[in-house]
Amino acid sequence: MGLTIHYQLQSTARSAKEVRERLERLRQRALDLPMKEVGELVELTGPACDYQQYEQEHPLRCLLVQAGQYVDDPQGSSSYHVAPRHLIAFSTWPGEGCEQANFGLCRYPAVIEVADRDRSGRKRRLSTRLRGWSWSSFCKTQYASDPSCGGVEHFLRCHLGVVRLLDRARELDLLAEVSDEGGYWQQRDVRKLAEQVGEWNAMIAAVAGGIKDALDDPSQVQAPITGYPNFEHLEAQGVARAADRPANDGEDTTDG
Repeated sequence: MGLTIHYQLQSTARSAKEVRERLERLRQRALDLPMKEVGELVELTGPACDYQQYEQEHPLRCLLVQAGQYVDDPQGSSSYHVAPRHLIAFSTWPGEGCEQANFGLCRYPAVIEVADRDRSGRKRRLSTRLRGWSWSSFCKTQYASDPSCGGVEHFLRCHLGVVRLLDRARELDLLAEVSDEGGYWQQRDVRKLAEQVGEWNAMIAAVAGGIKDALDDPSQVQAPITGYPNFEHLEAQGVARAADRPANDGEDTTDG
């Protein structure tokens, strides 16, 4: 839980060479930004693309987890993981408190073999409907606002860094979709973005504080917001805002 940018990349490129060149140009833009870290361009094929082949602490595991897709089973409510068959990608780390922001493109198998999740264990082929080069990822930026990391100014630098990379992806005709929970992608208003992260911090602090109060052992609550040096102040803000919110907020009260 936390303010996050979600994004999808895609390309109609016919060759891996073209994909590689475009992603390297995107990576060069990352190197021009004040990112804490920018990784090398990685290219993998076959089983090496599956995160399950790697130990938990392997440096590529996070990138490969995000590279996987899930497809729904039309015969039931299940979904199945689909690992890429070809991956070209790189990782960035905008800064302290922020998650990795991973960028890449993958090709996926047209069909996968799955076992029915009943007692029969029968095998069957399932169409993935995943075509061309694509990527779906996200970056949680909220906890870059921790005062010990640099506060709101540091958060803005991290969040805007990710947005600038997405702007470059659009210029390179790689961008399919962006959903920015801070609203900056649509509005390009830094002041409103700063207000948004403040509201998110207060809201999450109030929720975390409420859970801590309800438990016999408050140390069981493991949430980044509780490590903020001003956690109690944020919690009070969140509780006050919740109390001020009208009970029917968001409900249709018109007579029918």
